[in-house]
Amino acid sequence: MQSWPAPDVPRLPGRGQPLRLRDTASSRIRPTEPGPTARMYVCGITPYDATHLGHAATYLAFDLVNRVWRDAGHDVHYVQNVTDIDDPLLERALRDQDDWMVLGMRETALFREDMTALRVLPPRDYIGAVESIPEVVALVEKLLAGDVAYRLDDGSDDIYFDVSTAPRFGSESNLSHEAMLAFFGERGGDPDRAGKRNRLDPHLWRGARPGEPSWESSLGPGRPGWHIECTAIALDRLGMSFDVQGGGSDLTFPHHEMSAVHAESVTGEEPFARHYVHAGMIGLDGSKMSKSRGNLVFVSRLRGDRVDPMAIRTALLSGHYRADRSWTADLLDAAQARLDRWRAAVASPAGPPAEDLLAGVRRLLADDLDTVGALAAVDRWAEDALTLGGDDPAAPPVVQDILDALLGIAV
Repeated sequence: MQSWPAPDVPRLPGRGQPLRLRDTASSRIRPTEPGPTARMYVCGITPYDATHLGHAATYLAFDLVNRVWRDAGHDVHYVQNVTDIDDPLLERALRDQDDWMVLGMRETALFREDMTALRVLPPRDYIGAVESIPEVVALVEKLLAGDVAYRLDDGSDDIYFDVSTAPRFGSESNLSHEAMLAFFGERGGDPDRAGKRNRLDPHLWRGARPGEPSWESSLGPGRPGWHIECTAIALDRLGMSFDVQGGGSDLTFPHHEMSAVHAESVTGEEPFARHYVHAGMIGLDGSKMSKSRGNLVFVSRLRGDRVDPMAIRTALLSGHYRADRSWTADLLDAAQARLDRWRAAVASPAGPPAEDLLAGVRRLLADDLDTVGALAAVDRWAEDALTLGGDDPAAPPVVQDILDALLGIAV
């Protein structure tokens, strides 16, 4: 699947600091310790609707991870999937009398446009679920052979993973059994399916249903389950124990938990990822933003209203990536005013020296992506440049490069 074009990233003097991130599994902020190539997998969209601000906030968070690693001297192998076959996509296509494949292609194209406008660095591998079906089939065959997966005895071709066979099940999310059941039912699971060994067992292969697309395979006709898709793609491109598994906090369970135990069961190795990193949710005017409430704010709609994409990016970075936070008109207005002030400051013929600002932004972002502190540091430099002036003609271009390279904000 085609990714989107990469923006140019300026080179900054010196080198950035090692990145520390909060790991959900251990509930600690601890160092990431990548080798020369840092490996990151971030779960992508199910393309049944346009990119909303919750999506955007998540991808901006991991764009910062990418940028901080690069600034510290690492190459980055970034992988992202597109769940271009799943129930929500089929349901939306049926509701709108649309072709599911056309819908998926259209919304994926719009997502690429949004990511380009927001200056998100693209993944090296951008992989659709449909194109990964051969990898999924091979993986499910191994799980069946290892007796950690089973077929339902009801005449269907449905195959499930047996969570009771995975001793580390629950170690990523650290949830109680009751909480797991509640989330499993809310987030695409089928806890009440008859014939399953355990209510939390997830689909690996969904046998063909009348009126639904399916693919012929050694498993029987059908299509992949949700979690195994990401397992297969990540294992094939990154291997085990990659550096960061990322996504929104709503993916902690069941999606990331299940993906991890699938991989650990089939390889006999652990962990699937060395850090599990989750971004907070974005609300609207104090209410949770969700498709069921009909209160989603779409990046493409804001762009259509001529909102500066850099103001959207600045507004989303004004809160910490792990915090659940609200989107308001005032937040966007404040971001635009902030951006205008930065642009005026870097347009000055000279300014205060930028060395301390560069060191400070690097230190703040390396500490679990403290964008709140980083943006405030830029504010202070801009205030000094506009009110006190400065005699360093090299400083404004350096500050412009700091914003661009580390925060992805073009001024």
